[in-house]
Amino acid sequence: MEYTKGTVVSVQTIAPGIIDMLVKAPGIAKEAKPGQFVCLYCDDNAHLLPRPISICESMNGHLRLVFRIVGFGTAEFAEKKSGDPITILGPVGNGYPEIETDDVTVVGGGIGIPPMLYLSRKLKEQGKNVTIVLGFRDKGTFLVDAFENYGKVVIATDDGSLGVHGTVVDAIRELGISVETVCACGPMPMLKGLASYTEQNGGTALISLEERMACGIGACLGCITKTKDIDGHSHVKNARICTEGPVFDSKVLDFSRS
Repeated sequence: MEYTKGTVVSVQTIAPGIIDMLVKAPGIAKEAKPGQFVCLYCDDNAHLLPRPISICESMNGHLRLVFRIVGFGTAEFAEKKSGDPITILGPVGNGYPEIETDDVTVVGGGIGIPPMLYLSRKLKEQGKNVTIVLGFRDKGTFLVDAFENYGKVVIATDDGSLGVHGTVVDAIRELGISVETVCACGPMPMLKGLASYTEQNGGTALISLEERMACGIGACLGCITKTKDIDGHSHVKNARICTEGPVFDSKVLDFSRS
């Protein structure tokens, strides 16, 4: 991990409440892998804890960060201007491992969609056959055009206004999409359903968990998830999402305790 002052290149709104920020941070960008995140720090000293933001893209010394405005910190970041400094810690966490299968299904839901763009690009560069399933509430989508550069895109919407009416699991089941290897990020109900369907059909689900974090470096135990085996750090059936994760094989997680 590197603690550095990045420079904001651009900030734009790409959907209601969804911000697309480009930051120059060569050291972090060079090391970043799909599935990792960065911690952004507020300028206001009254707000000491960083905000974890997933890495949407990393290229040419720059990080692309796409996030939803949910509170003070993200609202502050959304007001940044080109040339503004921003304090960053990263890259943080364990990203997606090397994928051995030729066919990979990439799944994103809600604000779990942005980090799947970097992964999709890397998989395409490796010659994988990539199918991308994106879940939205309605037809107010974002980043779809970018995903289309890296594989076949399928959209599912909760209200049926675009694509398959239902969840990403409904879309996968209805269209017979392979679940031999699934890489996903999104809200917990989506991940639980996707992991269950994938495991029942003999596949592997590599899922990135979204969770509120405090320190972001594994010291506070504020972002734990329940596991089936005892963790070597805490000596109980927990794992730290910011350190052991955020990406896990679904088979090691105990969703019944989540």
